[in-house]
Amino acid sequence: MKNLDWIRGLVESERKMEETGIIDIATASNDSTDLTEKTYEFLRALKESFVDYTTAFNNMKNSTLGSVKIYGISNTATDFMLFRNGYKLLFSAINPGRIAMSFQNQSSSFLPQANLHQNTPSQEETLEAQVGPFGELTWTYRGSAINAENMVRYYMTRFIRESAK
Repeated sequence: MKNLDWIRGLVESERKMEETGIIDIATASNDSTDLTEKTYEFLRALKESFVDYTTAFNNMKNSTLGSVKIYGISNTATDFMLFRNGYKLLFSAINPGRIAMSFQNQSSSFLPQANLHQNTPSQEETLEAQVGPFGELTWTYRGSAINAENMVRYYMTRFIRESAK
């Protein structure tokens, strides 16, 4: 079924208007809130894809030694990481419409960890949301539109290869 959150928002807005008798003439939605929710939604979808592929990898590997684990990151809405053999791949929403990906191992980092309190865009790989006509959201990497499935495949493959060393 298609995403009905925007319909729920319309219904709630109309209910409030009917209950209070106050007409809200600011019909435009809060763009920052929408972008935040779409960022979280995209991260949840990425995590679901990684969970599916991680489950398949672990089942085919048929060994708990060297299996991939996925963890949510505490005190965040949707951030998560893959973990294997001391290596981590982190996905973090650093602000609305911007997602950081970073690799780490126990001794050093391939890319520095995304720090939510520090702006270091040149030291992390990032996805940026581009809002097009009619609120259409396109996720981009270095200015080019991405295919989420291909991105998951790329990062999963890269993570498995790097964490096997």
